[in-house]
Amino acid sequence: MKNKINAKIEEITINTLIVGVDIAKETHYARFVDYRGIEVGKTVSFRSDRGGFDHIISQIEKINKSKVLKVPFDKVIVGMEPTGHYWKSFANYLMKAGKHKAVCVNPYHTKKAKELDDNSPTANDKKDAITIARLVKDGRYFEPYLPEEVYAELRVLTNIRHGLLKRNSSAKNNITVVLDEYFPEFTKVFRCPLKGKASRQILKNCPFPSMILSLGEAEVLKKIKEAVKKTVGLKKVRELMSAAEESVGVEYGLESSRMKLKMQIDELELVEKQLDEVEKAMEKMLEATGYAEQMLSIKGIGVVSAASFLGEVGDPLRFDNARQISNYAGYNLTEDSSGKNKSGTAISKRGRSQLRSILYKMALVMVATNDDMKQLYKYLKTRKDNPLKRKQALVVISKKIITVIYSLLKKREVYNPELVLGAVRKEMLAAA
Repeated sequence: MKNKINAKIEEITINTLIVGVDIAKETHYARFVDYRGIEVGKTVSFRSDRGGFDHIISQIEKINKSKVLKVPFDKVIVGMEPTGHYWKSFANYLMKAGKHKAVCVNPYHTKKAKELDDNSPTANDKKDAITIARLVKDGRYFEPYLPEEVYAELRVLTNIRHGLLKRNSSAKNNITVVLDEYFPEFTKVFRCPLKGKASRQILKNCPFPSMILSLGEAEVLKKIKEAVKKTVGLKKVRELMSAAEESVGVEYGLESSRMKLKMQIDELELVEKQLDEVEKAMEKMLEATGYAEQMLSIKGIGVVSAASFLGEVGDPLRFDNARQISNYAGYNLTEDSSGKNKSGTAISKRGRSQLRSILYKMALVMVATNDDMKQLYKYLKTRKDNPLKRKQALVVISKKIITVIYSLLKKREVYNPELVLGAVRKEMLAAA
């Protein structure tokens, strides 16, 4: 870490102008400092559009021509916080133009550092801009990664799928709430009420006890047969009728609740259709990366998880090693120790939370289906020295997954179970 910061500081010379930009939705603020952190020029506001971006570039050129810096600069570094999605258009503009370097500052660092100047936690656009500029001057920045081509497509698809899954969960929860209130016995007849065609048909046509009883056995069976030909018979219908007779569900607001239920089922079916479309697109893009064969050869990793991983990481080979990807995900360890007081270590979580979520789900599947990972997981939880808890062990498995993926892609090899654990680790597991 020290070497990286030193390299960044050394990059900033007497001929470097540093621009700190506080990003907002519509209007951004920029302030300028030299290599010492001394402010030059005035605060500039500019809009988040082509005219605004051209304006800030012209202001940078104006500062150079005015010779405020006493020496002409040959390099400009523009720093900003990656807040929400508003920063991306400006960063992309700078990268495409290729004239000035765009870097990012951790918002957490800005929050802590801005009190140094006036011993006040007060925040405003102009104050944040100068704080960002001085953090860049001190080398406290990182270069942003905006994926391109197939990896940009995968990232967008991954985000779409993430949003669809939220909508899917919301619709299911809303349906469950209605059933719990109006027909709580329904799940005793149909244990998975949203998976079967028969149960969905009932929910669409006669979801509540009074409606079922008013139709009678023959009509209810007829409704079911419209969607399902063989799987549900008279026995299941009679179970449903019996449950309806004994139901303790409420009996008010039936029509409006039926409308709500229908809307939620329509939403659920729309989301399911959209998920299918997105996952097919993800499969196509995964093939386009050229990494599908290697990643899908790993037992426990499927098309969606592989595509989601690449959508979050981009091209894994842009990293020098697997540890950098772990740090990118926020898996680097932290410790809070002082004097005789020592705490345990924990992951920093200073990284892409969605990537950690994808890896965690991968780990859950792999410890259930992949014999090597299952063996390692069991060892981590039961070893004599420092046995890990369930979630801790899954984090270790997640990091191991990163290592395996990176190694296979770099060597252009398919998964070989014999090479996953290595001879030393196998001996340890055998002795455990």
